[in-house]
Amino acid sequence: MSGPLAGPSAAGRGVAAAWRRALELTAPIPRRPERVLPAMLDELADRHADAPALLSERERLTYRGLAAQANRYARWALEQGLSRGDVVCLLMPNTPEYLACWLGLTRVGVVVAQLNTNLLGRSLTHCIELVAPARILCASEMLEKLTAALPKPSPAVWVHGDGAWDFPRIELAVARCPSDRLTASERRPITIEDRALFTYTSGTTGLPSAASLSHGRLMQWSHWWAGLMGASESDRIYDCLPLYHSTGGIVAPGAMLVAGGSVVIRERFSASDFWEDLCRWDCNIFQYIGELCRYLLRAGPAPHESAHRLRLACGNGLRPDVWPEFQRRFHIPRVLEFYGAAEGSVTLFNVEGEPGAIGRIPPYLSHRFRVVLVRYDVDADAHERDPQGFCIPCAAGEVGEALAPLASGPSNVASRFEGYSNPVATERKLLRDVFQPGDAWFRTGDLMRKDERGFFYFVDRVGDTYRWKGENVATSEVEEALSAFPGVAHANVYGVAVPGADGKAGMAALVWAGEPQLAGLRAHLLSRLPRHACPLFLRIRGEMEITGTLKYRKAELARQGFDPRASADALYFDDAAAQEYVRLDEAAHARIVAGAVRL
Repeated sequence: MSGPLAGPSAAGRGVAAAWRRALELTAPIPRRPERVLPAMLDELADRHADAPALLSERERLTYRGLAAQANRYARWALEQGLSRGDVVCLLMPNTPEYLACWLGLTRVGVVVAQLNTNLLGRSLTHCIELVAPARILCASEMLEKLTAALPKPSPAVWVHGDGAWDFPRIELAVARCPSDRLTASERRPITIEDRALFTYTSGTTGLPSAASLSHGRLMQWSHWWAGLMGASESDRIYDCLPLYHSTGGIVAPGAMLVAGGSVVIRERFSASDFWEDLCRWDCNIFQYIGELCRYLLRAGPAPHESAHRLRLACGNGLRPDVWPEFQRRFHIPRVLEFYGAAEGSVTLFNVEGEPGAIGRIPPYLSHRFRVVLVRYDVDADAHERDPQGFCIPCAAGEVGEALAPLASGPSNVASRFEGYSNPVATERKLLRDVFQPGDAWFRTGDLMRKDERGFFYFVDRVGDTYRWKGENVATSEVEEALSAFPGVAHANVYGVAVPGADGKAGMAALVWAGEPQLAGLRAHLLSRLPRHACPLFLRIRGEMEITGTLKYRKAELARQGFDPRASADALYFDDAAAQEYVRLDEAAHARIVAGAVRL
């Protein structure tokens, strides 16, 4: 499916046109700093009026309706006395109301923290405490887990939806607010330099960090993607990714809104309903993560899987072994893969559609987007340095960590590292004295390789974080949950490769003080961790090997993986059908490797 990288061919002209559109749409952003995404809703309402903006089974908002609802939320914030920079946490499922809410609040300078709806217990408490919110807005179906995790003292909680509780109803209060445009006295002087959102990322270690997103970054993402996709009023994107994620909640809807297109919002992904949904809603684009594509490919034939009018699939994490068959079977004309992190200054785009690649920087843009791979010693968990103490750039085909120089100034909206709520977490993402004394570069925390043609390929995560089902998992958080269970003396967590699966599955090597209680442990983990973070495999050991600095040894355990032939330790597998940890023997291992077991 790949074509020439440049030249007179149609493929080359299409690639160049996509880059040109993106550059043209984003160039005016620094010149009009007061034109932020939520403020654009008024002009979008004038231009597109009653055209559909956000669609779902629950509700539908036209462009005029979206602007009106956002204005109500803005006025609610003003009534509450919320000031510019105050934080409101948002814990709600995928609905058009979710987007109307944060667009309205950020219009008047409120910063919205987008809480991960999968978090429980201490992880949820931690995320709330990180941003010190003035208010929390919570959907009624999520109120029980919120109240169990509220920090003390707790901020004021407003609930969305009916039920028997003592909290005020946000949708009733908002409905009483006028929906017309904000007056000059109501508007706040917000610019692209102001913070708009906090979104949560696992980072490289520990519990989640709250990444800061400016209004400039929201504008850049929305217009850049509209350009790369060639988005227009006739486009309709299918978005079943979490709205609390930057991909599903900013990139996909932002690109469509600024282009006048429509966003179909599904509350959660369903492989069985996916193709029927695309046809029923008449979508011609969908946003993916790689795990979603693998699920669809492994599912049986569906009546509508080739009856759609798709012109494009865009997203990140589509594996090289999945890509060609996925595109062929489902008749997808074009795949637009990208790589990036919400808080990072590195974004790569595979505009050419080269299977397996995460991106390529055209030579004519190398001055604007600079990504360098440097050698990294995985066993030592450190960057390799030359005799002068500087990092060593990788040759073509060599694996290393991706770094980017820190950018500043109004013209570098896309290349800034905007950091976290915690300065310590911000500093941890910087690498200093890289190529000269005193310089500082942003660390992606990802190992990549680059081929002779300039295409980048993702290899693995650096350190103790791995990615499973589209989510980063911090091993320290899982180890903490395991160690809190009675009888677990030592817990060593790492990711292991599973053939045919995206990312790495969690595996825990455990030393028990007494007889293992696996049923109780599984229930304990499900109450403490989101499902994707619960270890899929367990390895019961008599003792735990440690390094000279008293760290658990992981590399050899990860290399052995979940193969029962690799060690004499007892292995167990979280059987989704049986809902329990069962003994992993050679026969079960063979079924998992063959893809006959649902993960």
